[in-house]
Amino acid sequence: MKLVSPQFLRTSFAKIVAYIKELHDVRVLGVHVFVVVALLVTWSGVGVIQDNYQLQKKISRLRQETELQNLENDTLRLRNQYFETDQYLELTARRQFGLAAPGEKLLLVPESVALANSVELPKAQNTDEKTKPQKPKYQQNFEAWMQFLFRRS
Repeated sequence: MKLVSPQFLRTSFAKIVAYIKELHDVRVLGVHVFVVVALLVTWSGVGVIQDNYQLQKKISRLRQETELQNLENDTLRLRNQYFETDQYLELTARRQFGLAAPGEKLLLVPESVALANSVELPKAQNTDEKTKPQKPKYQQNFEAWMQFLFRRS
């Protein structure tokens, strides 16, 4: 165990006493109070900003939900209007009850005849991938970072 010399204790005690005497000075005490108040105001401001951010997120989410509900209501309103039309009644009568308009004749075409007289559609080819030359992996990575950082699409 190392002992502390009396000289060190005297100088340390003298420094502490001098610091306490400085606190009795109004200017130093004013600076300390100012710093404490500034820190409290800053801390309070940060809390208010954080609360405001959370409330803005909640408002945005609720507005989106309201807009979604309005769109769903509009869709249901349009669907109800369609159900009240003569066109819907006619189609429902044809499907569910096998009814037809006066003078209509039913023609049944066998599946083999229908397939024999139909035209095959060409398959869609993805020309973008074939025309673009492949870039090196490091260049693709660099471009991906640039798109991410600068919000390009």
